[in-house]
Amino acid sequence: MRRRDFVKGVAGSAIGWPLAARAQQPAGMRRISVLTGIAGNDSEIKDRLTAFSRQLQQLGWTEGRDVRIDIRGGGGDLAVTRRHATELAALAPDVILAIGNLTLAPLIEATHTVPIVFTVVIDPVGAGFVETLSRPGANVTGLMMFEYSLSGKWLELLREIAPQVTHAAVLREPGSTAGIGQFAVIEAAAPSLGIEISAMSERDGSQIERAITEFAHTGNGGLIIAASSGSVVYRRQIIDLALRYKLPAVYTGRSFVADGGLVSYGPNLVEQTGQAAFYVDRIFKGEKPANLPVQAPTKYELAINLKTAKALGLTIPQSVLTRADEVIE
Repeated sequence: MRRRDFVKGVAGSAIGWPLAARAQQPAGMRRISVLTGIAGNDSEIKDRLTAFSRQLQQLGWTEGRDVRIDIRGGGGDLAVTRRHATELAALAPDVILAIGNLTLAPLIEATHTVPIVFTVVIDPVGAGFVETLSRPGANVTGLMMFEYSLSGKWLELLREIAPQVTHAAVLREPGSTAGIGQFAVIEAAAPSLGIEISAMSERDGSQIERAITEFAHTGNGGLIIAASSGSVVYRRQIIDLALRYKLPAVYTGRSFVADGGLVSYGPNLVEQTGQAAFYVDRIFKGEKPANLPVQAPTKYELAINLKTAKALGLTIPQSVLTRADEVIE
């Protein structure tokens, strides 16, 4: 494996203290509730929360001593995520860490007073989660995943690595602002690249399998896996289907490439979740979310899996390899 300017995600898992232990909580202990749109025990979430926990410790907050973390995961199900959002808000923690677009809207509906720090959220201004990046307002701030304009880069990357592709399907979360926004940008970029675009919904695993299987028979096809909770929940199934049908696919995070996906381009989400600890620390010390600017990524990382490229019969151009932050061989 070759790396350049790549910050490796820490391994392990964050400790989720049981809610039943609330009565045993020592006086003065701060409480953080975490809501993720995917399962709390997912390996990707474990890596992100370990980074968050370690950064908290570097800032002087140690789990079990002076801070407690409760974790709930929606497993890609909006109804379950909404229920967890209501439950966590009712517990009135000191801070809620919201991971992903799927979590933030339900939390904002559930509480206007508990401070919320978000990560892995797409275009929070366009989605109406904050007023502006510099002055988010209300009880919400955090770190954004990207603006929709990044989505066009995925189609450009697909064209570079698989010039034979004439038709690309975009697997997206149906009915969500984030899914609609990403697809619109990709669709707008398509004519100049000579690629026909179609949308593919990711409601559940069986629908994903049917959609990709049907699309594979069109010929000269490729996939773009838009950012969503569902794409993470079903990532191994998506990766396996892309390999089975020899479909070049572009993903949004390096965890997909580590699991066998072809190529990804996006921010380091493990590192970003770790950085959320700085905002939690500042809120613990009395600052208001409304006065803490939303941070945008300063760098996007390109990861490539050469083993997968070989299995697909692709030769990655040298111009792409030289730009890569991580190459898995």
